[in-house]
Amino acid sequence: HVVSTPSQKMSAIASAFKTMACAAKPALAGRQFTRAAPSLRAPAFKARGLSIASPAFAKYGSEKKGEYPSLEFRIFFNEDGKPVSPWHGVPLHNPDGTCNFICEIPKETKAKMEVATDEEMTPIKQDTKKGKLRDYPYNINWNYGMLPRTWEDPGHEHPTMKVKGDNDPVDVVEIGSVALAMGSVTPVKPVGVYAMIDDGELDWKVIAIAASDPKAKDINDVADVEKHFPGELEKIRVWFRDYKTPDGKPINEFGLDDKCMDKKYTMAVIEETAGFYDKLVSGERENDGGLSLK
Repeated sequence: HVVSTPSQKMSAIASAFKTMACAAKPALAGRQFTRAAPSLRAPAFKARGLSIASPAFAKYGSEKKGEYPSLEFRIFFNEDGKPVSPWHGVPLHNPDGTCNFICEIPKETKAKMEVATDEEMTPIKQDTKKGKLRDYPYNINWNYGMLPRTWEDPGHEHPTMKVKGDNDPVDVVEIGSVALAMGSVTPVKPVGVYAMIDDGELDWKVIAIAASDPKAKDINDVADVEKHFPGELEKIRVWFRDYKTPDGKPINEFGLDDKCMDKKYTMAVIEETAGFYDKLVSGERENDGGLSLK
């Protein structure tokens, strides 16, 4: 059949373009799925300051050096194979609202491991006392570690408790069901905080749960911990209150009426100590405590 009139020619051309467009749609739709979802892209600068979160695909590894246990033992960190400090190189916040938790002491162990804030690249090592390796008197029943890019400023006095920071990153007690590996980096949901006072210094203990834990979806504030882990908060408080007494030392005290504060208060503590950290690494706050900022 031959198209002979102008109107028939225009109709045939329009029909051809429509057919081509329909054929292209599946290809375009498929191409859209090759782009990263917005939640997986590296975010822009955080509102609080100059700290930026790392890309969601960053992977953290660790390398052990020296015999364990020994005075020489260290765990060094890397990000996608590049050496990185767990205190300075791992971001505090993730794009999904979780915080990163550096596990120093796996649950049901007692070697007192810690990020060495006075050594370059701040590896994990075992704490010492009078030249000997330190252990807790008994196992700690939770994963224990710290929040990167936070710092409890020994020059800042809390307005109501009248105590100053202990010159360390903020501690975390992770209450999940899995024993995390020493030196692992795990996204957690912070939901509560105790104001422990250790030798006259403020030593915050953030209560958190690994975002991957089966119960994490039900734990969104401190009241949820008591509901789904009845009695656990008091066990944590008593453990940290009493762990020094076998060595003849007095119990640790707690501020804020011994209460585990709620998530809103907890996040305010985290942001305040992140602000102290930013001032330290920027030079606005003098580094007079012998800390390694590398």
